[in-house]
Amino acid sequence: MLSETVISKGYQTVVPAKIRKSHKIMPGDVLEWTENEKGILVQVRKKRTLKDIIGIVKTEGDAVESKKLLQKGLK
Repeated sequence: MLSETVISKGYQTVVPAKIRKSHKIMPGDVLEWTENEKGILVQVRKKRTLKDIIGIVKTEGDAVESKKLLQKGLK
C-alpha cells in the first residue's frame, strides 16, 4: 500500500488515516525511525496501558514492607 504525506514547515507530518486505522495507532503511540541501506523504516511502538503491565512484576509479601526495604537499600 502506498500512502503519501507532506512535511510541513515545522517538520511535522500526518499518519494517513488508512494506516492509523489498520495498525490501531493512537495518540501516545511512538513512531520509531530507523535508517538502513534501503532508506528509512518507520515502526510503531504502542503506548502501554495499566492493563498491559498488570502482572509483569511479581511481589511476595507486604507491598509497604517491600517499599521500606527498597528505600533502605536492603532489597
